[in-house]
Amino acid sequence: MMIGLCQIEMHLPGVASLKEKRSILKSMLARIHNTFNVSAAETGHHDVWQSAEIALAIVSNSNVHNQQVLNRILEWIENNYEVLITSHEIETL
Repeated sequence: MMIGLCQIEMHLPGVASLKEKRSILKSMLARIHNTFNVSAAETGHHDVWQSAEIALAIVSNSNVHNQQVLNRILEWIENNYEVLITSHEIETL
């Protein structure tokens, strides 16, 4: 069993309220889960309007597969949402 973890920090330009931020993140996390079959959650910057931190987790029998899926998710976020990924960290266990 191999576990892949990814922590992503994002800037959300143009977001003017926590309600708007949470709406964007709720949609994003649900779509990530449904599209890529990974666990996804908001893990930080809960009270900051234009910043967000999310974490992703995937379990499979291959670290290579985990790395590929997490990298595809990063690209997918940038292509489907108006956010700027300021940093990310991928770890495999």
